[in-house]
Amino acid sequence: MSEVRRFPLRLHTAALEDAENRWTLRRWFTVGATVVGVLSLVAVGLGTWAVVRIGEARDLLFDQVSPVVTAAQTVNAALVDQETGLRGFTLSPEPVFLEPYTTGVQAERDAAAELRAVDGLPAQQEYLNALDRTEQLAQRWRAEFAEPAIAAARAGQPGPDQAAGRVLFDQVRDAGAGLSAEVDESRRIARGQLDGAIAFVAIVGIAITVMAALFVLLASLGLRNVILRPLRRLAASTREVVDGDVGTEVRGSGPREIVALGADVEAMRAHIQREVDQLHDANARLDEQTRDLERSNRDLEQFAYVASHDLQEPLRKVSSFCQLLQRRYGGQLDDRADQYIAFAVDGAQRMQTLINDLLAFSRVGRTTSGFEPVDLGAVARTAAGQLAAALEDTEGEIVVPEDLPTVSGDPGLLQALLFNLFGNGLKFHRADVAPVVRLSATRVDDEWELAVSDNGIGIEPEFTDKIFVIFQRLHGRDVYGGTGIGLALAKKIVEFHGGRIWVDHGTIDEPGTTFRLTLPTVQPAASTPLVKEPV
Repeated sequence: MSEVRRFPLRLHTAALEDAENRWTLRRWFTVGATVVGVLSLVAVGLGTWAVVRIGEARDLLFDQVSPVVTAAQTVNAALVDQETGLRGFTLSPEPVFLEPYTTGVQAERDAAAELRAVDGLPAQQEYLNALDRTEQLAQRWRAEFAEPAIAAARAGQPGPDQAAGRVLFDQVRDAGAGLSAEVDESRRIARGQLDGAIAFVAIVGIAITVMAALFVLLASLGLRNVILRPLRRLAASTREVVDGDVGTEVRGSGPREIVALGADVEAMRAHIQREVDQLHDANARLDEQTRDLERSNRDLEQFAYVASHDLQEPLRKVSSFCQLLQRRYGGQLDDRADQYIAFAVDGAQRMQTLINDLLAFSRVGRTTSGFEPVDLGAVARTAAGQLAAALEDTEGEIVVPEDLPTVSGDPGLLQALLFNLFGNGLKFHRADVAPVVRLSATRVDDEWELAVSDNGIGIEPEFTDKIFVIFQRLHGRDVYGGTGIGLALAKKIVEFHGGRIWVDHGTIDEPGTTFRLTLPTVQPAASTPLVKEPV
């Protein structure tokens, strides 16, 4: 609440020249002083009352109604967090994905308690009724859908009907919107009271200004110089600050009260200036960090490509000469020398494979010329054909259906994606079972969901996130070969096409792994390569 400061005024009355007026100068001064005193009391009373009304209206709006509005928004946000957490947990039943749901429930209850704790607000009963309805519907949604869905996800079983859950949550969302509308109505009423108080202050200010104008006619030039000019200067400086020029220094002059007021305004301006400077500094640091991160990413991409590209030539020489040694001197040296040469040839070949995989990983999104219609069936059959040797060695099978869709993407990248997923299914097979890899596609909303399933050894749930990290291996190289790049490359290709990839785990009765990924049906914009491909 603004403090009301009264500035003492010294009034001088002029002598009356009308001889017929029998009032003496003292009487004129007494009458004038009495009128000034009465008008001053009236003005002070009206001003004080107006300021009190503003203070009460401000307290109602900002100290009582605004927290209620925030609490109502918190209730709605908490409900959305619950639905988001539930959806994430049902997709991947990890405890971390359930945290938004549990914290959302507690946040909803806390905000509801805060809403009920406030008393004496406009339209309070209406928004309390809306809150009760929202809470009842939210509890019903949790009891009938959310909690059963969580239990089913934990048990690895199908959850309740999603459509019914959406209907229940739509009712909760509508009730939350009704709560927000009732709270907004309370805020509108409080804002109207504040606007009315401000309008009354304006009327009082106009009245006082009119009265002051009448007395200014009798005031001396000195009074104007002492009071009015300092006030004008202070008002002009304050107006510049209000208009956005917070760098303008505000200084009061004249009476002590005006100087104190100017000091208060200057303190407020300096505080705002500090806040603005801190905000600018924070934004500048954020921009710099963003540029550093982009530059770091470009450098990493460039390093990955150049390092692997420049390693090709010396590695070819090492591999070629090792193979020449093996062909020319194989059997002529002792067994240990032949073993050493074999080790060198094998190491060079594995290094060549690693470099090629690293090059493929670094080129995703850098060398594409744009998306085009891609027949997934043709791409899948080509990828399966590239694995003919692995199929023969494992006596496995890759099942590609005839009715696969046509999507928009990069055919080479999609072929590499399916090649890695098919090869993964053939590689990690059980010793006593011939591997079978199946590809299927299902339309889900505006996406195609592909599933690549196998009957292999499967993946433990705790390693789900680890398998998509580059160079991360769950088995030793002596057990299962490979570079640890294949699934990381698959994830990068899927994300480049605007999709997602995740893992469904097998069961005791049906072991194996299912990789699911999505590809949008609408053509996404091709990403701009971060690093120009070196010549």
